[in-house]
Parts: sequence; structure tokens; C-alpha cells
Amino acid sequence: MAENQREGAISNTAVGIAFEKAAKKFFEEKEGLILTRPYPVDIGLYHSLRKSHNFDLGNETTIIECKSHTWTKGNNMPSAKMSVWNEAMYYFNLASSNYWKIFLVKKSLNKNGLSLIDYYFQTRFNFIPRDVCFYEYDEDNNTCKKYTFEDVERLHK
Repeated sequence: MAENQREGAISNTAVGIAFEKAAKKFFEEKEGLILTRPYPVDIGLYHSLRKSHNFDLGNETTIIECKSHTWTKGNNMPSAKMSVWNEAMYYFNLASSNYWKIFLVKKSLNKNGLSLIDYYFQTRFNFIPRDVCFYEYDEDNNTCKKYTFEDVERLHK
């Protein structure tokens, strides 16, 4: 098994694809969203200089990025993964404001009970666009906890 591969997984790519499929099913069943995987959207700061980017899921009104990252085996924050989350926030920022933007993450708690999403809110709040909605997906019971930008702001008052 590769050093950074999820325990029990064929590959990290397979883990990500399985998570996207579970997310697609969740949003179709719970939110009534019919989604395409992947979903291309033209993004960019300037209308004349846009380039296509594949979001994990989407349709004509909604774009979703899915991340199944977890705390490391040693209970450390996965620093490289936080950079990937920051990159996703940038892509959301470059997408049209006409989309409902959802960032779906796997629920992962460290030994102190801190979730990875709460850690991100506490340390990377300055990267989060106002129009991104966060969902923390609990695979064990097929539920999501929803967070808005206002929830992030409340943490910093």
C-alpha cells in the first residue's frame, strides 16, 4: 500500500469516486437534485478569458465539489489536503454567482472530537467565498450537516 493511501482502499482515486457517487445519490434523494458527474463549467475572472473546469457534480443551477479527506493516521491535519480545499474555494470564486455552490466533505473527527471542516473554518476562513454552502457528510448514517457563510462568521466574532 502506498504511504499516503487510505487504509483498506484500492486507491485514493477509487475512494474519491465512491464518495462522489454517494454524494450524487444523497443529493438526488434528499435534495431532489439531478446531477451530472463530472460537470464542466466555464470559469475565470474575465468573461472573454474563461476556461472549462470540471466540478465533481453539477447541473444548470448547482455545482458541487466533494472531498473525502480525513485526519492522518497520526491524528494530524492533512496539510496538503487543506491546499486542495483552498483551490476549490478559488474555483468556486471564479464560477458564476448564478450557481448554488456546495462544498461537500466527509465527516472526520480527530481524537479531540474536532472535525476537519471545523478546523478549516477556524484556520482558513479567509479563503471562503460568501456564496459557498458547506455540507459535512456522515457516511455512517447518510446525513449531512449544513453550514453557510454566516455560520463561519459566527465562529470569528
